[in-house]
Amino acid sequence: MTETKKDFIDLTQFNKDELIFLIEDGINKKNISAKNGMASVDEDACAKDKILATIFEKPSTRTRFSFETAMYQLGGKTIYANMSDMQLGRGETIDDTAKVISRYVDIAMLRTNKHSTLENFAKNASIPVINGLTDKSHPCQVLADLITVKEKIGDIENKSYVWFGPANNMLTSWIHAAQIIGFELRICSPKDYSVDNNLVSGFPNIITDLNPNDAAKDCDCIITDTWFSMGEDDNDKKRKILEPYRVDANKISMASSDAIFLHCLPAHRGEEVDADVIDGVNSVVWDEAENRVHAQKSIIRWCLS
Repeated sequence: MTETKKDFIDLTQFNKDELIFLIEDGINKKNISAKNGMASVDEDACAKDKILATIFEKPSTRTRFSFETAMYQLGGKTIYANMSDMQLGRGETIDDTAKVISRYVDIAMLRTNKHSTLENFAKNASIPVINGLTDKSHPCQVLADLITVKEKIGDIENKSYVWFGPANNMLTSWIHAAQIIGFELRICSPKDYSVDNNLVSGFPNIITDLNPNDAAKDCDCIITDTWFSMGEDDNDKKRKILEPYRVDANKISMASSDAIFLHCLPAHRGEEVDADVIDGVNSVVWDEAENRVHAQKSIIRWCLS
């Protein structure tokens, strides 16, 4: 690859027009290939003769399957690796690993714990690098979420969104999207698990310190995520604090009549969301999960262009 390689690290690297382009590109290509089988290759086959390395420190269902399916449909191939099975698990540096893998494949995706690991890998790689998830952010998932919003309610910018639950990497990427596009994002989290004010300061469209009993009033989209991130110890004290932030039928009833419910999965029914919500008519979580494929395809196309 040349020195002008394109890494997909965070949504903050895009302006509004560029982010909207990625969203619309994902939808357009999805509609073109909708009648074909999952193993069919897109006509443009932009990843033909290319190999994507998918490198996992944290396991995943949706990230692995969506990236492998995306690369296949783009005409390319994938190599899966778990960090614990590589020399990384025996002391080789991330810098050296990036330089070596750059000689074997054309593009790489990392799903890792520390954001610094991703940044160091991208700095030392000579190929495009994609953030599949870090402890800081999850831009691939939020791009899929925005594709889903565009499909289901047509408009993104002039809608209101409510996040229920603790601040985490998903919320960070939603905040980035709100900062870029300008939509209203209401963050409803308890004080003990609230977002860093430095992240939202200066953006009047991002509202914090809301009462969970009325935060969803007239909103267009309700979002939540698991209360306990992968690897985090179960904590009854945290669970009790978060109980008022569970997305239930009452919160859904306060939203607009055509509001949608998003959850990146896996879900824990009866914890962050009630079963009658995630399995109800407002839920679009299965479309959201499917759109991971189309988001990844849009990202890969951008990285390789």
